Amino acid sequence: MEKLKIKNRKDQTLAVLVDEVPSSKGLAVIMHGLAGFKEQPHIQAMADAFIEKGITVVRFDTTNTFGESDGNLMDATTTQYLEDLEDVIKWAKDMEWYKEPFYLVGHSLGGLCVSLYASENSKKVTGLIPVSTVVSGKLNLEILGDDIAKKWEKLGFKIKESKSKPGIVSKLNWEFMKDLFKYDLMSVVDKLNMPALLIAGEFDRGIPPKNQKILFDALQGQKEMHIIKGAGHNFRAPQNQADLKQLIEQWIDKTST
Repeated sequence: MEKLKIKNRKDQTLAVLVDEVPSSKGLAVIMHGLAGFKEQPHIQAMADAFIEKGITVVRFDTTNTFGESDGNLMDATTTQYLEDLEDVIKWAKDMEWYKEPFYLVGHSLGGLCVSLYASENSKKVTGLIPVSTVVSGKLNLEILGDDIAKKWEKLGFKIKESKSKPGIVSKLNWEFMKDLFKYDLMSVVDKLNMPALLIAGEFDRGIPPKNQKILFDALQGQKEMHIIKGAGHNFRAPQNQADLKQLIEQWIDKTST
């Protein structure tokens, strides 16, 4: 594993992890969700699935999250997360281990971002795995509910304690929701023609499986969707993580033959 620091288009520092596999069979880029980071257990489980299948993995912390990159969560937007993904892939092109087409994997907001990237760069993507993925700003607002949304908008920010990093309180600007409304995977679903694996947690209240089923039903290419029993949004239980890893490994075997 190699830990690196690179710069994004705004000259901010991005922290990147590269698990280079000797004689690699390919490349996978894995992206965390809002307020996530590259070492989260479910992100590690995804990475391990590819590494054990002989595929080099790139993970990174976006700016404006709880990882090692620059910025503050208060300033997080989907646009900025997507730009960081684009900048990491652009940087990776100059590395010896870079291969196209590559796998794109993303959790939650990361799932939205990798899907948006894939819709614009379909020839570069050999397979897409949106996990617990955000589908659109509209659907997220419906989950949030009018009362909470109005309170958030009036106050200007939302405060929540992080479960991934206990003791840290997240403060997210309402601008995040305004920006999220620019994006809707249903408007680009016809461009997502690569093999796709959708994974959801049975008890995910933040992004329920029914939302991901809407995306799944609209996909026209080779596709699978699995719901992990007993899992919430972040697959915190070791068994959830093991199931997540196994599903990805099995899918890699199916799509690489």
